[in-house]
Amino acid sequence: MSAPAKPWRRWLIRAAGSALMLGLLAWLVPVSAVVEGFSRVPLALFAGAFAAFLAGHVAAAAKWRALTGGLPYSAALRAHFAGLASNLMLPGVAGGDAVRAAIAQAMLRDGGRVVAGALADRLVDMLALACLVVIGVAMLADAGNTALALQVLGVFALALAGARYVAPRLLPALWGRFPLPARGLVLRLADALQDLDNKPFLLAATLALSIAIQGLFVLLAMQLGRAVGLDLPVGAWVFAWPLAKLLAVLPISLGGLGLREASLAALLTPFGAEAAQVITAGLTWQAVLWLTGGLGALILTFSGVGWHPKSPTPDIPNQGPVK
Repeated sequence: MSAPAKPWRRWLIRAAGSALMLGLLAWLVPVSAVVEGFSRVPLALFAGAFAAFLAGHVAAAAKWRALTGGLPYSAALRAHFAGLASNLMLPGVAGGDAVRAAIAQAMLRDGGRVVAGALADRLVDMLALACLVVIGVAMLADAGNTALALQVLGVFALALAGARYVAPRLLPALWGRFPLPARGLVLRLADALQDLDNKPFLLAATLALSIAIQGLFVLLAMQLGRAVGLDLPVGAWVFAWPLAKLLAVLPISLGGLGLREASLAALLTPFGAEAAQVITAGLTWQAVLWLTGGLGALILTFSGVGWHPKSPTPDIPNQGPVK
């Protein structure tokens, strides 16, 4: 009985983190100013941002499918939106990557390829955000932020290089030398990473697509910010928004709720932004995320998590679960 409680405990910790951050923001910033800011956002702008956000995630599903390989696009799209629901709405689950992987694994029966695709997709997205941070610094010509931007870019570039060059060689060496668990899964993961290493054009194309998708999201967030009264340079948004999103990945909140808004306020106030307006824009963006998660939940409810191919492939022995 103790195992099922662990996911709920993690969810409660993240919920407490979001509640703490939101409470701190409410203490520092007048709630009336935030509520007044919401009234400035035209419904047409919000609906347009939601539609464009959905379009970005339709493209993101294609990117993940290209890195995983073998999935019909309809299954990849369903898995991607089910993952968004799990990230933002469903308590007690391991996260969007795990839900996507469960659907892909049910069809592909290849844990190594599924894990490799998820890892590559995550690292490509992180590197794309880091690239946007550097682009934002270049647009601002702000030497004070250059070191931070280059450090962020360097960390994720090293992580991507490690996944591409080091892991395919290191994993077989370790699991071949020592009696470590999940040997079959790890060896297949190494083979899948090596296969991706042999496709540099695919990695470059998915990185370019990810930069375009994240750039679209920055522009949408900027338009929502302008609606509530934020008049900031484009470079400030291109610098601050991806960096706040990277910080929101830390597992101390529910989908970044509270943490994203606090980080964005801290990053944009040096450029002359009012904290109340930044928080209003951030919470408006959060509403777009929750609506998308709700759509994903509907997809998850009416189509089911599993994917059953017409000709099932036998399970791989000693593969272990995808986590």
